[in-house]
Amino acid sequence: MRVYHRRLPRIPFEWHHHPQYELTLTMNSQGKRYIGDSVAVYGDDDLVLVPPDMPHTWASNRSIDPTSSQVAIVIWFDDAWVRRFSDLCPEYADLRTLLRRAVCGLVFEEGAGTHMRQYLDRLLSEDSRERLTTVLDILVWLSDLPAVPLASPSAFEARIGAPSGHEPEQLNRVLSLIETQFAGPLPLATLAQASGLSERTLTRHFSHHLGESIGQYIARVRIGHACRMLTDTQLPISVVATRSGFSNVANFNRQFKATKAMTPAAYRQQFTGAERAEDEAQPLLTERSPSLESKAVNARRGAARTRQRPA
Repeated sequence: MRVYHRRLPRIPFEWHHHPQYELTLTMNSQGKRYIGDSVAVYGDDDLVLVPPDMPHTWASNRSIDPTSSQVAIVIWFDDAWVRRFSDLCPEYADLRTLLRRAVCGLVFEEGAGTHMRQYLDRLLSEDSRERLTTVLDILVWLSDLPAVPLASPSAFEARIGAPSGHEPEQLNRVLSLIETQFAGPLPLATLAQASGLSERTLTRHFSHHLGESIGQYIARVRIGHACRMLTDTQLPISVVATRSGFSNVANFNRQFKATKAMTPAAYRQQFTGAERAEDEAQPLLTERSPSLESKAVNARRGAARTRQRPA
């Protein structure tokens, strides 16, 4: 478990991923948040939990209060670390619920980030034991807190749509089938046969454990695959639609816009535009930064004055 306290004049677009869970509280910052295939505007006290290996970044060019730095409080923790606590201490059993809910990433309800500020003194303590107990307190608090999933189940990495280990084996077989066959027809009868359950029982169990209907889940898997292709390739949108399981482009555009609140073309531009802006903001390798340039000028002036002094 690690806790980071970052102060930045701006948050650059740096697309990355890592094997740890990441809980991030962003303060005095506003911009865009990229979690898997989710692109959203965020504001002050944004509180998000990102699962392992999901690509993500925040991007902000200005602080809410321009006289102060932007602040990111970041907590990294391992899946195995949480599971050990939940296995050894019944008091932490709810942490498994949090891991299950966070498989697609979570943004917590408005006010959660502001509430988390009360933990900061303990979280940033010099005492490692106090930091540890504070992190556990925060995770238990978040276990039952309302939150909204961010990425689609298959966004960017196949593991996002793969069985998480938190669902019954019958559902894991259904999830695996959806993950590998999402581009084709997936009638309920086929899924029920794979699970060994009746259609009615499967429908009920699926909604109970996944929090949405089978149809909604399949649609999110397909949209997630489409998002990955839109960001990683330059394939025509018609090809993206077909390979993602949509029978025609019109239906694809309609469902994509309903899910992401923008067209596929606009979604692709969100990523390419952010990366291009970040590249343009970086100085060329042959350029000196203003600070280095001023140091070089001062050094030349100092050398000139030394040469002009009488011996």
